[in-house]
Amino acid sequence: MTMTLRVIVADDERPAREFLTTMLRSFEDVEIVGEAKSGKETMRLIEQTQPDLAFLDLQMPEMDGLSIVRSLRQGRIPLVAFVTAFEEHAVSAFEVEALDYLLKPVDRGRLRTTIDRAYERLERASVAEQELFDSASFGYAQDRRDRPSTPAFRELPALEGQYIDRFPIRKHDDIYLLPVHRIASAVSEGELMHVTTIDKERYTMNYRLKTLEAKLDPKRFLRVGRGALVNVETIRKITPMPGGSYLLTLTNTQQLRVSRSQSRALRSHLLQV
Repeated sequence: MTMTLRVIVADDERPAREFLTTMLRSFEDVEIVGEAKSGKETMRLIEQTQPDLAFLDLQMPEMDGLSIVRSLRQGRIPLVAFVTAFEEHAVSAFEVEALDYLLKPVDRGRLRTTIDRAYERLERASVAEQELFDSASFGYAQDRRDRPSTPAFRELPALEGQYIDRFPIRKHDDIYLLPVHRIASAVSEGELMHVTTIDKERYTMNYRLKTLEAKLDPKRFLRVGRGALVNVETIRKITPMPGGSYLLTLTNTQQLRVSRSQSRALRSHLLQV
């Protein structure tokens, strides 16, 4: 890698900070640009240094890690990896779209995975931003004679394409981190959502299907009706039905009906040769 990942570490406990920073310094492609020991200090540090990635302890004086992320101004939020000794905050971390969730004591191999994930996320954002810039610049070149004072582009919108690869699910007192590639389908039923895995495990939760859909890669998950999402990799058979709809049979034997309105999307997504 030619670029260096600029990171900060925030933890109110000095030994925990030193443990993590020492491990981070062992990676040649990582630069620590600051450390903080409280929530407000972390806020100032992020504003001043604009890091690529922030390692935040979830429990700090003044403001916890979740409050820091929620308080940062849009466009000033770095990638965030929460570091904690407690597993029960995983769902909350997922809700603020954290890059990762690390348990203390942090394992070096696990930390390397987080760093690699940050590089991949930044690379995707860079490509998307360049495409947006090229498109805006082309439009400006076409119209500059008529509007000479118009800038090439205004402030870039928030970049999309940052999708999750694990979904935290609470079951009794435990939290399971379910890899999204193991999700076969998600079906809404009133206020509830049922997630079924490729192994026929079924989880029911109070969660909006639309919210989950926004967090999943649309190339991997397809809306097949008002209340259903399906992992395209799990589709084993597509059966045409009367009226122009389809019946999907998944590898876990689950069957889902594709609505007429979504049949066109299914044909363009999967049935084009």
